[in-house]
Amino acid sequence: MLKIFKIIAFLEGISLLALFGFAMPMKYAFERPEYISSFGMAHGLLFIVYIILATMLKIEENWAAKKFVIICLASVVPFGTFYVENKYLKNA
Repeated sequence: MLKIFKIIAFLEGISLLALFGFAMPMKYAFERPEYISSFGMAHGLLFIVYIILATMLKIEENWAAKKFVIICLASVVPFGTFYVENKYLKNA
C-alpha cells in the first residue's frame, strides 16, 4: 500500500501545483474559469484519497502522531508532498 500512497502523493502534489500554477492564473488573469472545474475536481479527489491512504498507513505502519500530522498537512502546501516523500517515505 505504501507504493500506491507514494504514487497518489506525487499526483496530488502535481495537481496542487497545476491548480495554483495554471488553473487559478487562467481564471483570474485571463478570465478563463473553465479550468478550475477540472483541475479542482482532480485535486479534490486526489486529496481525499491521499488523506484516506495516510490514515490507513498510520494504522498499518504504526506511525507516530507527529509524523501523521506532518504528512497530512503537507498535502495543502505546494511541494509539501514531495518533501514528505523525500524526508519520511524515501527509505520505506
